[in-house]
Amino acid sequence: MNPEPPVPETSVLAVASHIAVFVMQSLGCDVGALNTVQFSNHTGYGRVKGTKLAAEEITDLWDGLKQSHLDTFDMMLSGYVPGAAGVEAVGRIAQELRANAVSKPGGFFWVLDPVMGDNGKIYVAEDVVPAYQRLIHHADLILPNQFEAELLSGVKIIDSASLERAIEVLHETYNLPHIVITSVSLPIRTSASQTPSSTRPATPTQSLPPSTPTMSVVGSTRTSDRKPRLFTIQFPVFNAYFSGTGDMFAALMVVRMREAVFSPAPSPSTSTSSSPSSSSSPSTYSETQHSPSWLSPDAVQATDLPLARAAEKVLASMHEILARTCEQMPTDLSSAVARLAARRGVSADVISAEKDTMHLLKSQAAELKLARNLSCLREPEVEYRAQAM
Repeated sequence: MNPEPPVPETSVLAVASHIAVFVMQSLGCDVGALNTVQFSNHTGYGRVKGTKLAAEEITDLWDGLKQSHLDTFDMMLSGYVPGAAGVEAVGRIAQELRANAVSKPGGFFWVLDPVMGDNGKIYVAEDVVPAYQRLIHHADLILPNQFEAELLSGVKIIDSASLERAIEVLHETYNLPHIVITSVSLPIRTSASQTPSSTRPATPTQSLPPSTPTMSVVGSTRTSDRKPRLFTIQFPVFNAYFSGTGDMFAALMVVRMREAVFSPAPSPSTSTSSSPSSSSSPSTYSETQHSPSWLSPDAVQATDLPLARAAEKVLASMHEILARTCEQMPTDLSSAVARLAARRGVSADVISAEKDTMHLLKSQAAELKLARNLSCLREPEVEYRAQAM
């Protein structure tokens, strides 16, 4: 395993979970954690103890960092924030960091995961949605799931065309530089004009059996006139429920986006245009480092964008971590049942018959296996490739 971090020295303010903090630290980032909740466990267990910070407490923690001169950050990641006032407080922190870097284009980058709900259900207060709508134009990259993209854009996503329209609205209305929509379960149409190249092999999902369940992420980096450059990455899904995958995805996007912008550009993919201006040269990537929001020149094709390269590596790590977690789940669950049975002085069959207890033990077995699989985070094998839409 390569001992060198994939990114240059990078300081990140994380308004995010312990999972996100661990992932970024494991990939070489100096992380300042501003915790907005103090919970006994993640909410996927269905029962939790702990407290949520009020907006005033979030601001107070930030003021504490500032008074100790601990307020210099290259990037910021914000995830779940309790309440509209809390969202606004986090937004003010991001705007302050942006203002501090105004003399250095590309010197600050904010990744915003607008956690609001999923599968058609809002699980935050109703006033959080307009709070994010007022705020997201300050972000560089947003990571909504399909339902959150609907809430922010006002477009009901029912097919590939409406998904593309939602992204267009987000670029046009909020001038968002980069968007990645996660957990897309719709069939996605790709560009018929796309041609494969040796540097961008076909994704293995193209040869999966038709019965294999898959999902997609859809991303876009806008052009100078706010037009989308759309790509999608399709990947197989596991027949299991995990908590914390959104936090892992967001943290990996922070690191891999910075890596994609600050690393030498790989050979460009073949496109229908053979013009040199359509490829991503090393000088193009150097230019991107110093552009506001790390926006690539308009000539860069969708699959050559730093955002697409980053998303490929993110999904590679996600797939490997989830595969390792799935492999270990049966053993961990069996051990958890045996331990609890021994503690109670009953048989394992008694524990297995208790629905609520088994839900908790299954949740424990499905905890992401990160600490012992660092190679999956640092050096994943990229299998699933971006395709132009």
